[in-house]
Formats: sequence, C-alpha cells, structure tokens
Amino acid sequence: MVTPADQQGIFEQRKRDHIRLALDPRVQTQGMAGFDRIQLVHEALPNLDFSEINLQTKLLGQDCSCPLYISSMTAGHTHGELINARLSRLSHDRQILMGVGSQRKELFDPSAGLEWKKLRAQFPKARWISNIGIAQLIMAANDMAWGRIQGLVDSLESVGLFVHLNALQECLQPEGTPQFKGGLQALEKLVKTLSVPVIVKEVGCGFSAPTLQRLENIGVQIVDVSGMGGTHWGRIEGLRADEASVQAQAAQTFQSWGISTVESLISGAEVLKKTEMWASGGVRCGLDAVKALSMGAKAVGVAQPFLQAALESEAAVDRVFTQLEFDMKVALFCTGVKQVADFAEIKEKKIWTWK
Repeated sequence: MVTPADQQGIFEQRKRDHIRLALDPRVQTQGMAGFDRIQLVHEALPNLDFSEINLQTKLLGQDCSCPLYISSMTAGHTHGELINARLSRLSHDRQILMGVGSQRKELFDPSAGLEWKKLRAQFPKARWISNIGIAQLIMAANDMAWGRIQGLVDSLESVGLFVHLNALQECLQPEGTPQFKGGLQALEKLVKTLSVPVIVKEVGCGFSAPTLQRLENIGVQIVDVSGMGGTHWGRIEGLRADEASVQAQAAQTFQSWGISTVESLISGAEVLKKTEMWASGGVRCGLDAVKALSMGAKAVGVAQPFLQAALESEAAVDRVFTQLEFDMKVALFCTGVKQVADFAEIKEKKIWTWK
C-alpha cells in the first residue's frame, strides 16, 4: 500500500526529474512549432513612433503590462521553491500572469500550500494561475470533492485555473494516471461552479479543431493550445523510464507526436467564436509571440527560457523578460500595429503570410 509519505516522495522526485530534463536538448522539438513558416508583413512606413507602442492588455480581469505569461513548469519540492520565488518576483514587479506548477500534491498534503502562502506575503501583486491535471479533476468529480479544487484556487488567491491535458505524458510516465474517461463532463461542471475562469491547456501536443469545438460547446472560457514545438513531455518521461521498459521504447516511437502550435492556432481561429485562445509551445522570442498574437491568440506563454533563467538568478529572469518585451515592440512597430488590442480589430488586412 502506498502511504502519503510514499506519495510525497514520488511526487518530489518526479518534479526534480522534470526540472533537470526540461533543459535537456533531447526533449526539445525545436523548429516544429511552425513559427518559422510564418512571416509578418513588413510595414515600411508605420504611422506611429516607437515610443507609442503599447503592450498593455487585460487578462483574467487583470491589468497586465503585456500579453506574455509565465507558462506552468514546476512546484512541489525544495529546489522548486527558489525557482517559484524568482518567477513570482517577475510576475509581481512586471505585472504579468504566472502559471504555477501542478498542485496535485496539495490534494493529499494540504501543507504543500504553505510555500505559496510565504511567497504571497513576499509578492502580494503576483498574478498566479492555479494548475491541476485532468486526471486529478476527474478523481475529484468521482469522489464528489469539488471543494478541493476550489481550495487549490483559494490557497493561492489565484486569478484562474489551468486544467492540463497530458494524455501522451500520462501513458509514458512510469507512475502515470491515464484515466481520462469522464473528462469532458468534469470540465463542464467545473466551468459552471469555479469562482475563477478555467483555462484548458495541452502540455505540448496541441489541439485539433474538433476537440477545440467540444471545449467551446461546454462553455470553457479559455483554451491554451500549447502545441508541439517546445518541450516534449513524452520525451521527458521516456528519459525518466527504465531503458528496457515499454514506456522508454514507446517514447522513441512517439517522440514527434503532436499538433504544432501554428496548426493549433489555425484550427482555433477557424472554430472558436466565444472561447478565448492563448498560445504556448515553442515560443522562444518576442517575434514568435507576436506571430501568435497575429494569428488570434490573446496571450502567449513562455516556459523553458524562464526556467533556465530562474535557475541562474532574479536578474537573469528579468533580462529574459526585457528581451522578449523589446522584441515584441519591434515586431509591432515594423508591422504598423500600435497596441496589442489592435490585433483583434484588424480585419481589412492580413498581417501575416506563409513563407
């Protein structure tokens, strides 16, 4: 029988593995996001000054300095506390959203939330988004334990909740929980009862148009397409698994499994009428971010560059953000777009083309 102490040990080791392997070049699907196939249309004579460029936007009811957000990465172990503190500092100081790592541990260990209470005291203006996996949501639904999910949000004073869909990862994870039956029904109930908006996200394998349509049909407020092109969690779990295991062999077979971020964005632009679309997966520079915005994304998530910087210092994290922000401003200026809000209004001309 697995005890709570055993569960905690397994969880913490998994998260340590995830941090270490997320920076391994072998797990990156570089070039597969599709951004290299997209070209923004250059405006040689923009009718504005560079100083007028405005990245400010409103996300989850929050005034944000720009549409970038720190995509969910890690939580739940000692080394993760320093990373979370450095990223929370950026969220607090720069007024951007931050997705926290999985709060799965809090479902069986309420004391796990103490780390976040300490960080909240340090960074009262950090804009956190809670995070739970679809398998854990289904378990809560089956156990009639909806209060636990609301509790995850309350414990962080979060402005939203990510529910991550990670079918491939759960299949390949040695201790995975690939029990997804009833997921759509659980999500439908969640969006009707939770006190904050629900953001349904993939973890790097993207979305097809029919799945996006199903999510909109049940009232999901936001979808983060999180397509292939960045960190591939199937590859990570393959490296974690025993080399002789079926999971490790399957990870090789499925090492390029997924729908690219660009393909997912195109599908979302075609079918989503009410549900807001966010983008992540292989966003490595501000130009990638603006390409995603031009294709219909309201916000753009960055994970791996922030994780790498957070292992170095607070200053390194701030440098990454400053570069992303500047790149975005240059891209807007050189396409003649004054502010982020204008992307939603541009109907008369298409500002991106295929290369």
